[in-house]
Amino acid sequence: MAEETFRCGFVAVVGRPNVGKSTLVNAIMGRKVSIVTSKPQTTRHRILAVLTGDEEQIVFVDTPGLHRNAGRAMNRLMNRAAISALADADLALFVVEATRWTEEDGDVLDRIKSSGVPCIALLNKIDSVHPKERLLAAIDSLSKRHEFVEIIPVSARKRDNLDLVTASIRDRLPESPPLFPAEMQTDRSPEFHAAEVIRERLTVHLRDELPYGLTVQVEQYSRDRDRLTIHAVIWVERDSQKGIVVGKGGEMLKKIGREARLALAKQLHMSVHLELWVKVKDNWADSEQDLMNLGYESP
Repeated sequence: MAEETFRCGFVAVVGRPNVGKSTLVNAIMGRKVSIVTSKPQTTRHRILAVLTGDEEQIVFVDTPGLHRNAGRAMNRLMNRAAISALADADLALFVVEATRWTEEDGDVLDRIKSSGVPCIALLNKIDSVHPKERLLAAIDSLSKRHEFVEIIPVSARKRDNLDLVTASIRDRLPESPPLFPAEMQTDRSPEFHAAEVIRERLTVHLRDELPYGLTVQVEQYSRDRDRLTIHAVIWVERDSQKGIVVGKGGEMLKKIGREARLALAKQLHMSVHLELWVKVKDNWADSEQDLMNLGYESP
């Protein structure tokens, strides 16, 4: 294959919270690049997922969901991460639910329109659409909202039509040599991934608003032969939250640690020793300086 026919570019995956963006990226990649839970705003960072083929390199930019309730510094950073990814993209993937349109979907589409970036719309969660005739109406309705280069019905969870998505992306990327090594799949470090797996378990098990008031920071990540040792701090905002995370007799923290350790061991194919501590940093999510210190980026 002649080098000049190789295509490469950045594809911003955008949409409102909890619409399936990270599930989509993970399904296309065939591995877990971003954590996924049923709760909105699980994704907090802009994460690159690099898919390299014989003729193309697609650099997906998984983004936090654009949302209206952005009163806290962390939420503002999340929105800025999504908006900056769109500004830097060669192509946008606009992910919406197949039969549900909200005002936040409209907000995201307005951002896409103002960016001028060509956009493929993905009608996600088609596996839950019954009868299937409703899908035709959803496609027609979406086509009237913007001049998309293509509208593709998909199910990220069932992996339906994902080959069509990657083929459509490839045809619309600029001719360019690859930007990253072929073996690279993400720009995030193993330490970052470990912290995210721990936060995923916290988000799954803790109810109400608590998952949005905590973050995870890995302080030690060392490998000795086939054993990985990880020490991590779970930061919360108040003493009362610390008690909830630890749980009665330490049971909640033990449960979260056990599940995170097993998940990491399975993904990394090695023994993992994981130690967790819970510490309080008052109102860290309202301080951009604290957020920077804890590994959040300010686009």
